[in-house]
Amino acid sequence: MIPDPLLEQLRQFQRLIRDLCLEAKTDYRRQYHPDLSPLGWHIGHCIYTENYWIREAWLGLGAPDEKLKSLYLPELSCKAGRGQTLPAQDRLCAWTVASQEENIKLLKHDNRPDPSGLMRNNFLVHFLIQHYAQHYETIQMIRAQAALHKASGTAPGSALKSTPLDRAARLFNQGGSRIGAQDDLLPYDNEYPRHEMAIRDFRIARRPVSNSEYLEFMEDGGYAEDAFWTVAGRQWREDHAITQPEYWRRDPAGNWYGVTADGPCVLAPADPVYGICHHEASAFAAWAGARLPDEYEWEAACRAGLLDEAGRVWEWCRNTFHPYAGFRAFPYDGYSLPYFDGHHYTLKGGSRYTRPQIRRPSFRNYYQADKRHLFAGLRLVFEE
Repeated sequence: MIPDPLLEQLRQFQRLIRDLCLEAKTDYRRQYHPDLSPLGWHIGHCIYTENYWIREAWLGLGAPDEKLKSLYLPELSCKAGRGQTLPAQDRLCAWTVASQEENIKLLKHDNRPDPSGLMRNNFLVHFLIQHYAQHYETIQMIRAQAALHKASGTAPGSALKSTPLDRAARLFNQGGSRIGAQDDLLPYDNEYPRHEMAIRDFRIARRPVSNSEYLEFMEDGGYAEDAFWTVAGRQWREDHAITQPEYWRRDPAGNWYGVTADGPCVLAPADPVYGICHHEASAFAAWAGARLPDEYEWEAACRAGLLDEAGRVWEWCRNTFHPYAGFRAFPYDGYSLPYFDGHHYTLKGGSRYTRPQIRRPSFRNYYQADKRHLFAGLRLVFEE
């Protein structure tokens, strides 16, 4: 029997996505960024995913939405064409409501045997909740990109001033830590198995790099000095003429302001910078005479209570995304395996849009080194 509070969590996420469907207007089909599908596609994908795992994978009822597979399965649909193939918004919203209501009934009242193991420890419900949570944050990236397209060039509030880098740090000298998820068979597979990791002493910054500190890097020529950049990072910077974070803009007077999912905003000096890719994070670390933490250091420091403001921005780690020894793909191969390719880097923490259900030390986000549309910043490790 699925506990009522857990079902209520799922209902809350269903309503959250449903409301986004109802509220979406002119940007329902529009693709604002080449790495982001239209808002309407993410909603449809969430509902298709819920239907598939509950009705087909768990209950064996067959595929009620077989004709939608080519639209909502990422590997079968070209991202650039998804907006044009979406159903009318009212049809998608009606399908969303009907599907969600039926799925709650199935979860609440169907007690048939579970040979798939999907309901062990209520795994499937946790999986669907966290899937919704991830797409909710992606939808906020879409909204932020839409706001960038509409930014007027008028800065709200005072101009941002640069400040020197705060080198206050805390020492981790515990010798090791338990790494990975603590709950048996809860998402996601790349967080397993939990294991002991021997970790050398390191000094990690108390807080993420701030807007004003990042501006100091920019004003000191950080984007122009090749010595701070890797070969790949330098090529990327030059190819795309990058000189600032993704969500920074200048007003007519030359002052910097920010853009969020809700529109233009003041760049608060002490707030963590975000909208930077791994190339930029690595260049900043080199400029600072420091480095990025690896994900084991970050997780160990987080569990030890050494990280202030963890979870305000995703924090780039220096290592690529990889399987732990003993990794087993579950419940399908496609969530993690394709990204153990040596080109995706791990991020830890979260952002203002990360829901509590995936805000945990063991959670591993992963993106390629050039991706900067996410809400990602950095924290430094200072070498002795």
